[in-house]
Amino acid sequence: MDRKIAKGLALVVTAVIVAVTPAAGGSAAPTVEPATTARIAWKPCGTPEPHDGGAECGLLDVPLDYRKPTGRKIQIAVSRIRATVSAEDYQGVIIALPGGPGNSGLCTSAAVCVPAGVGGAYDWIGFDPRGVGASVPALSCDEDYLHGPRPEYVPRRPGIEQTWLRRSRNYAEACRVAGGALLDHMTTLDTVRDVESIRKALGVGQVNLYGISYGTYLGQVYGTVYPRTVRRMVLDSNIDPRKVWYQAALAQDVNFERSLRMWFAWVATFDHVYHLGRTADQVRKRWYATQHKLRTAPAGGVVGPAEFTDIFIYAGYFQAIWPTLAELFVSAVEDPDAEVLVGAYESSFRPADDNVFAVFNAVQCTDTRWPRSWATWRRDNWRTFRDAPFATWYNAWGNAPCLFWPGKVSTPVEVDGSKVRSVLFVGGTLDAATPFEGSIEARRRFPNGSLLAEVGQTTHVLSFSGNPCVTGVIADYLRTGRLPQRKAGDRPDATCDALPPPDPTATSSRTLSRLVDTGAAWAPGYGARR
Repeated sequence: MDRKIAKGLALVVTAVIVAVTPAAGGSAAPTVEPATTARIAWKPCGTPEPHDGGAECGLLDVPLDYRKPTGRKIQIAVSRIRATVSAEDYQGVIIALPGGPGNSGLCTSAAVCVPAGVGGAYDWIGFDPRGVGASVPALSCDEDYLHGPRPEYVPRRPGIEQTWLRRSRNYAEACRVAGGALLDHMTTLDTVRDVESIRKALGVGQVNLYGISYGTYLGQVYGTVYPRTVRRMVLDSNIDPRKVWYQAALAQDVNFERSLRMWFAWVATFDHVYHLGRTADQVRKRWYATQHKLRTAPAGGVVGPAEFTDIFIYAGYFQAIWPTLAELFVSAVEDPDAEVLVGAYESSFRPADDNVFAVFNAVQCTDTRWPRSWATWRRDNWRTFRDAPFATWYNAWGNAPCLFWPGKVSTPVEVDGSKVRSVLFVGGTLDAATPFEGSIEARRRFPNGSLLAEVGQTTHVLSFSGNPCVTGVIADYLRTGRLPQRKAGDRPDATCDALPPPDPTATSSRTLSRLVDTGAAWAPGYGARR
């Protein structure tokens, strides 16, 4: 065992897939509108270089409060990689809608991932949402908040519950001090209006959108508010607009339990490789026994039970990382103080930077009113915990700052996609982070859309995970605007069989460079999470 495993985990979970899509809605050429708002002063990007070279970057001034368009301005960091085709083959602008809330979208592009050269027909636009990364200001409340070891998640003793409540209250207060007026303007609708400002700054009459995970909710809301400026949308791993956000977290818990049990069963299948148990139940019991030992002796003084859960939550996001996580499990069993376990936590969760976590809360806590009574949270989470012990309290404490959040609470937009002309939904039927019923519900609300399902797939965000059936449908849509024919009823309109789970005896689990750009940064719920 060595630090290659930890580095492999970091490769998978710290890059954000923020690919973007759209094609011309048929064969019509992209329309252009006169510039009426601020423009972007493009220049070569600094370090890190987005898109592996050739990208331009800039800052766009937008209103802090769109009700006061001439008032205080903030800046959105934007990147662009130009199309490589001739003018007659040019398909237009694609704006990537990143996951999270809280994930950066500035340094990502799917241009090279779209098959058959289709990606080169578009200008790919990435951006850091307000409060994120290179946008100004960026929200950070307590840089030490994610440092381990933290209290274990499951509040089996009253002291644990009170400690987490105190931590959550203090974090919300730290965000009040750090964020000030920004906290009142961090909703999904605020970011959607920023996307519209980017469109206007680019001088185009219509845009194409490509959203992943939380980015699908941005796409749903954008299509509701600005339907006539949408040419095409690809929305992959869809948020259920009925469950924003409290019910969404509880639904995740149940689905993560299923995915983790599938991983336990997979590990048992390869007991001759890992020697962690011959049945899923044996592997599960060994995992919890290993976690239990970390209560009194955190690995390296950093990884306790909470951090152990944080690392292995990724088994519910990406099947490609299953072998890496199994090796980390072996390391934890053989040497609880292993440097590699600490490296895995610190690499994948970036505890020195709480920007993702801060923005995650800033958006979700103000998008909608969360239950005000802790008694309601306690009842619902213990009820869910009975059947889904793995992620329930992990999610609960990730969301708990919403009990105390100082930002002004809004009302979610009622998603109505009836005026959007074209959208391709993509979803895995066993996705835990964004359960498949979210894609079904999104399809209901967009009558001119079609749903592509990867059947039996647990991996979150499928667009560029390597299934040629999935990428083929997406590429055809981007090239021609053709959607799978819509079928009657609440069901997918096209399906692909899931790729088989990885085989650690066939391919080294340490060979992970090909997985760059298939993961996401930390935030409870949708990107990895959320």
